[in-house]
Amino acid sequence: MKHAVRTLAAAALLWLLTPLAAQAHIASNGFLVVQVRGQTLNGSMELAVRDVELAIGVDSNGDGKVTWAELRAAEPRLQLYVAQHLSFAAPNVACALSFQSLQVNQRVDGNYAWLPFMAHCPVAVQSLRIGYSLLDDIDPSHRGLLTLSDGATAQTAVLGGNASAAQFMLDRPSRARAFEEYLQAGIWHIWSGIDHLLFLLSLLLPAVLIRTAGHWEPVPRVRPAFLNILKVVTAFTLAHSITLSLAAFGLVRLPSRLTESVIAASIIVAALNNVFPLVTESRARIAFAFGLLHGFGFASVLADMGLPSGARVLSLLAFNLGIESGQLAVVLAVMPIIYLVRCAAVYRRSIMPWSSAAIAALALFWLVQRAFYPGS
Repeated sequence: MKHAVRTLAAAALLWLLTPLAAQAHIASNGFLVVQVRGQTLNGSMELAVRDVELAIGVDSNGDGKVTWAELRAAEPRLQLYVAQHLSFAAPNVACALSFQSLQVNQRVDGNYAWLPFMAHCPVAVQSLRIGYSLLDDIDPSHRGLLTLSDGATAQTAVLGGNASAAQFMLDRPSRARAFEEYLQAGIWHIWSGIDHLLFLLSLLLPAVLIRTAGHWEPVPRVRPAFLNILKVVTAFTLAHSITLSLAAFGLVRLPSRLTESVIAASIIVAALNNVFPLVTESRARIAFAFGLLHGFGFASVLADMGLPSGARVLSLLAFNLGIESGQLAVVLAVMPIIYLVRCAAVYRRSIMPWSSAAIAALALFWLVQRAFYPGS
């Protein structure tokens, strides 16, 4: 019976890890910026070129690469697609949307189609309803990161995911809403930012083992495993909270290309340490050291969203709490399973080292892509 339980737990662990190790792209996010000026909305919609390809198919020659010529040729279809999936109303009457010339913007995870627009509303905008359904039927994980401003105040929101249209009061921005939005953004970022999760998993996989005479052995009781987990998660949390706060308030900044490349390198180091153990008793130190760099990665999302004036500390706190909630969910899902299978030879000899090797290989791909081909 005990062997059957361990076998099932091992199968469940592999089921959890397989989609994580297979997902080789950064989260799908669109960036929506809206500025309100009386009856007029000025803004832009940014979509990753890879998402544009999924939505309307712009790779006309089928070579797997989208050129500027192909993107320009598809501009009318892109405008139509965005118009069909993005709407504004003030307060309940639709605003007429028109587009300007398509451009391309480069971000750390690739090229983005940048589509400026204007919308004319029937009355001066004090209440605005925004409907966002881009990629809902293609990629349910896609989200739109909104920055909405009227010159005096700025608000942010996470749109999409088959959610109903969101209503915004420009003259009465809600602190409670800001907290909720940033909390959700933090949770969503940790769940969709697979690189951060794989780093954490690389540190958690050996937490139920101890290194003895050159071999991995199971911890005898739950308490040592719990303390290992607590040390690792606490160190990682403390470190990325420090740099996230510093970067969010503009005190320390690193180039995003450097940050994302080093995050990939940190995953390689943590994962290979499970296969070729050099540091077995101080994984919390690894978590802290590299957690400082992961904090700059988290800060890149806040840079895209912006911290609303009047609620900067509250929003930063909410975003950080969201990240911790997402991490805690991963720990609670993974740790009971690996504790159950820790005594099984298949975990020590196969699951733990091979999962770590797969994570290291994926991170190596990310490192090469981010360091040498940032626009791909």
